[in-house]
Amino acid sequence: MKDQDKKTPLYQEHKALHAKMLSFAGWQMPLQYTSVKEEHLTVRNKAGIFDVSHMGQFFIYGKEALLFLQKLVPQDLTLLEEGKAVYSMLVNEQGGIIDDLIIYRLPDQNKTFKFLLIVNASRIENDLNRLLNKKNNYDLIIDNESDKLSMIALQGPRSSEILEALGLIQENQPGKFKVKDINLLNMDIIIARTGYTGEDGFELIVKNENAVKLWKKLLEKGENFGLKPIGYAARDTLRLEASLLLYGQDMDEKTTPVEASLNWTISKNKKENFSGKDIIFNQLLNKNINKKLIGFKMLDQSVPRHDYEIYIENQTAGHVTSGGFSPCGNIGVGLGYIDTQKPFTEGTKIDIMIRGKFHPAEIIKRPFYSKN
Repeated sequence: MKDQDKKTPLYQEHKALHAKMLSFAGWQMPLQYTSVKEEHLTVRNKAGIFDVSHMGQFFIYGKEALLFLQKLVPQDLTLLEEGKAVYSMLVNEQGGIIDDLIIYRLPDQNKTFKFLLIVNASRIENDLNRLLNKKNNYDLIIDNESDKLSMIALQGPRSSEILEALGLIQENQPGKFKVKDINLLNMDIIIARTGYTGEDGFELIVKNENAVKLWKKLLEKGENFGLKPIGYAARDTLRLEASLLLYGQDMDEKTTPVEASLNWTISKNKKENFSGKDIIFNQLLNKNINKKLIGFKMLDQSVPRHDYEIYIENQTAGHVTSGGFSPCGNIGVGLGYIDTQKPFTEGTKIDIMIRGKFHPAEIIKRPFYSKN
């Protein structure tokens, strides 16, 4: 732990629940409360609650907010209706990923454009600088509310029932990848049906002064549904099983969305220019791609980890970016980059170098886990 780390408004709640804490992206966050496997399976089978208050929240609104964002992301935001969300990324002039984020288009009574960007904690300053540097004379306001807002994720198959027990009936809950402004328990809440676990679930944004009240009420009402607090170790195994990428490990400013196997996030018919468009669109035509993200499973009982080397036919082919044990699959799984000069497809046998020895693995389709 680092003395200069920030603490979320829920820090004392984590301590009271006997969480083991860790330093993450400059914040003191709960690593685990019980065991990683127990917390992981709780989310898969029932529901879990996460403190994600370290993440950043930017509001961008004004007449030219849409035009502004169109120049910065590969998605065509003209297709994003009010009350909907899209997984996106800020890209630089080389097509590299500055950050991955979710963009929510919020209803706006002023009949202009209002967007909420949820960004990674470690990238708040970088992202904000990028937005401010590109603002120029656009008629809009960029409002960084990251220090004023808290965010709680409620994830798992029983999440909707828990919210209903809290007073939000299912008919008033947002649909998948949709967002709403609600008032619940006398608190103004932005609620979205999004998450980072591969399960159904919600993310709730409140003012810092309301975070403890919401956290306690969720745990109280969720007890009968098996709800438990979940730490960051299980959050990582959950997102890995769902093949959801982690910024700084699975992608960075030297990696394009195409190289990260995120082609589905690129609007192929987008007419407006955006940063790195020529490079990204050329890569969509299979030009100038030097590496590609793949998923794999181990064929023995070993567990892959970040930065382990990947081999094909006894030759170095790439490296693991995320790896771990899948509690649902009962096997080691991982993500990694392979040099595109090496021939590979789903089913290709590879080896992972673990402590000086080859361990067999196979490239497989992602995600590793699906609730369906």
